[in-house]
Amino acid sequence: MAAHLKKRVYEEFSKVVQIPQEEAPAKKLRLSKPSKSAALHIDLCKATNPTDALQYLLQFARKPVEVESVEGVIRILLEHYYKETDNSVRLKIASLLGLLSKTQGFSPDCIVDDAINTLGNEKSHQVLAQLLDTLLVIGSQLPENPALRMRLTDVACKHLSDTYFGVRNKCLQLLGCLAIMDAPLSKEADGPSTSSGGVKEAQRIISDYFADQDPRVRTAAIKAMLQLHERGIKIHQIIYEQACRLLSDDYEQVRSAAVQMVWVLSQLYPESIVPIPSSNEEIRLVDDAFGKISHMVSDGSWMVRVQAAKTLGSMLQVSQHFLEQTLDKKLMSDLRRKRTAHERAKELFASGEFSSGRKWADDAPKERLDTNAVNLIASGACGAFVHGLEDEMFEVRIAAVEALCQLARSSPSFAEKCLDFLVDMFNDEIEEVRLQSIHVLREISTHITLREDQLDTVLAVLEDSSRDIREALHELLCYTNASTKECIQLALLELLKNLNKYPTDRNSVWKCLKFLGSRHPTLVLPLVPELLSTHPYFDTPEPDMDDPAYIAVLVLVFNAAKSCSTMPALFSDHTFRHYAYLRDSLSHLVPPLRLPGRKQVYILDSVDSSSGSGSVESAQLFLQQSLNRVSTIQNLETPGAQDLLDLTIRDLRRLGELQTELAGAADFCATYLRCQLLLMRALQEKLWNMAVPLCLKQNVTATAAAQQILEETYKLEFLYSGLEARQVATIHHVRLQAKALQLILTARTRTGLDVLISSCEKFLQDVESFKRLFQAELPHLQDGFGEKLLELMPRLASCKPVELVKILQTTLRQSGLLQLQLPEQIHRATATIIEPTGESDNPLKFTSGLVVALDIDATLEHLQDPQNTVKVQVLYPDGQSHVIHPKPADFRKPGPNRHRLITQVYLSHTAWTEPSQVEVRLLLAYSSSSASLSPSSPHKLGWSDSMDGLPPPEAAVEGTIPFSKPVKVFIMPKPTRR
Repeated sequence: MAAHLKKRVYEEFSKVVQIPQEEAPAKKLRLSKPSKSAALHIDLCKATNPTDALQYLLQFARKPVEVESVEGVIRILLEHYYKETDNSVRLKIASLLGLLSKTQGFSPDCIVDDAINTLGNEKSHQVLAQLLDTLLVIGSQLPENPALRMRLTDVACKHLSDTYFGVRNKCLQLLGCLAIMDAPLSKEADGPSTSSGGVKEAQRIISDYFADQDPRVRTAAIKAMLQLHERGIKIHQIIYEQACRLLSDDYEQVRSAAVQMVWVLSQLYPESIVPIPSSNEEIRLVDDAFGKISHMVSDGSWMVRVQAAKTLGSMLQVSQHFLEQTLDKKLMSDLRRKRTAHERAKELFASGEFSSGRKWADDAPKERLDTNAVNLIASGACGAFVHGLEDEMFEVRIAAVEALCQLARSSPSFAEKCLDFLVDMFNDEIEEVRLQSIHVLREISTHITLREDQLDTVLAVLEDSSRDIREALHELLCYTNASTKECIQLALLELLKNLNKYPTDRNSVWKCLKFLGSRHPTLVLPLVPELLSTHPYFDTPEPDMDDPAYIAVLVLVFNAAKSCSTMPALFSDHTFRHYAYLRDSLSHLVPPLRLPGRKQVYILDSVDSSSGSGSVESAQLFLQQSLNRVSTIQNLETPGAQDLLDLTIRDLRRLGELQTELAGAADFCATYLRCQLLLMRALQEKLWNMAVPLCLKQNVTATAAAQQILEETYKLEFLYSGLEARQVATIHHVRLQAKALQLILTARTRTGLDVLISSCEKFLQDVESFKRLFQAELPHLQDGFGEKLLELMPRLASCKPVELVKILQTTLRQSGLLQLQLPEQIHRATATIIEPTGESDNPLKFTSGLVVALDIDATLEHLQDPQNTVKVQVLYPDGQSHVIHPKPADFRKPGPNRHRLITQVYLSHTAWTEPSQVEVRLLLAYSSSSASLSPSSPHKLGWSDSMDGLPPPEAAVEGTIPFSKPVKVFIMPKPTRR
């Protein structure tokens, strides 16, 4: 009995203990973000006055709003909008509605009805304009809803009669952005020119407001019409007459927009015929528009003059006689010249007929001309560019010069006529205008030939102190056609003066004379005896080959001799020797010549002439065959594979030297194979089968190889342009192999579990980043280290560090070489330092503690963003290194994929006992983002409970790559005098 009772008590006790566990399961906590709408509602309810409410709205506008909260926030704002009586608060709410409607991922069609309803009871004009702007935003966010757009345009038409200009502006803007082509619009307002039917097209409604009393509305109407044009809706030709009337508006904003409107219509209907006012004649619309816009070049506002001048440059369909009239100030009436009083007097004098004074008005002109009847077509076009080039504002002059360039490129005869005007602009007081004039003349140089007087004016610019001006003029002379041998002689003398005055222009002058000689061989030929100081009977002294002026003369003569076979007969013996010397030292300036009786020179020529047009194709084939051959190293033993890689790398480097077109691709492939060769040598059998203390030297070699591979991968990624995603993925794959090798070497050579754990976690972060960045390229990396690593990733993330290192070692040694696929074109970024040359033995002397300026002149090729990536490094003999970041203004862009760096670096040091050399080179800075492993990653690290104690991974790996040959400069810091 007692046992039974004891059992019952135990069962009851068990029930008491277990029942609460069954009836009260563990509660789950769910974290949620606080509601933005609720917080905004509380803040607005707390506001006791409009100032507080406005302050809360301003604070709210600075905070981001999630997509799911936008609709709720808008509802709260609309609720408070209806309650609010202060205009400034309602204005801010209306502005916030437009901003929230732009939220990415939110569709504002659910708030259209509410936004339109707010317009009905709104009395404030400013708030009404802001609400219309919000509707414009909503309509722009829903371009595929034509019913909504028609509804919004009807709302705009309804409010066009508002007395406030801002409301009318917004309505016109809304029509221009949302009106549907050929859709009828209901216009319920009593605006100007209402139709009896109450239905008008958008263009007719907008054009009604061209005559609005407010100039801001007239401007908005023209811009709305232009917006229709930008959307692809063809503007009706009937608008042209109204647009022409607006060219004489009192306000410059209206005239500026009207110029654009007239130009648009001239491009849409160039061949349409329009009547000439006060005449029975008719002309093409594009000619009429050209004359009217030409007249605007004399407008009172310089901004309108700039726009008119720019617009003229794009009117390429204008008739030739109208085009030429822009360069002549003589007054024309119906395109017939009206003689001046001086010319009529001269004609009377020549005929011997004078006025006797007995007859009234017997000396009056036979043709009576009413000045009011002179049509604007002729008088407007007369001398338009002359006025533009003589304008007081340099912006107008630059616009006129650019317009002349565009028109002259399409009309050779016009290019010849505007030559004198462009040459005159070389004497402008503003450097920017002079520089632009030189560039323009360079662009139309194929259509013109300079006379001696014009060339004299052009060459006077060589005295300019601006280096940019002088170099631009050198570039112009390279492509100029001279008319006589006196022109060539004059150009040479002025260039030699330039060389004497500005020695730093040496390379630019030499290049100029190279092209000048090659373009005018027949004009240079009669000047050769005088230029080379030769005499038919007497021997003349041999000139000094160190004289830059003599080298300039030789460059001119040798380039002319390439196209003139009779010229070498005029050379003296020392000229042939000088040719051989310059052909070796300045091969880019001196061409190969076929000189009779000169075998050594002919051999030099035969090497250059051996490269035919098919050499590039054969070089490309050789490059591809080399890559295909390397792909077979998987079947070779390690020594044979290394030898094959060595030979292939040597062949590719040599190919890059011989074929400049393929230099980038060949160097890229050679660098990639170099990384594979280093990796193969670091993974040799004897290194990994020996105990660590017995192979310390090999470990050091492998560590250096891993670091070198990393540096080479950064060169592959940032030093070459034209890479596709596949090549970038391959580069990162090699970088991942190098990091795996570093991790393995760290585990073999270092003691301490904490260091190993940190390295392993960092490596797993790199693997995750590689997978995330190159997910689309993973199929191209089959059978490689990366594919095997991603397959083993779940196991690696859960195993111990020692086991991870063993798996990495096995995977790394078993992975094969990835086949490299080249894109169409790869270019290597290069830099050539022109100044300093490093040839001078005279040291730059300065007092220690002070500075001396060193001029740097370098040419950069195939760089994307040199202003932010190029730096200058100065390395002193004692190991100190200074890195200088040039200013953005120090970079010029003379051509595509080509930049010029002209800057100064300041050198300073303590006193030295004797002169020594400093090295100057250019560096390319890079920043490689390495994304970290996300904390929400599904892989849990087995040996670490949390990642809180780990240092944050690097956001980016930054470094520099030398990409120019170093130049050595002698300097001598002198001790300070007491």
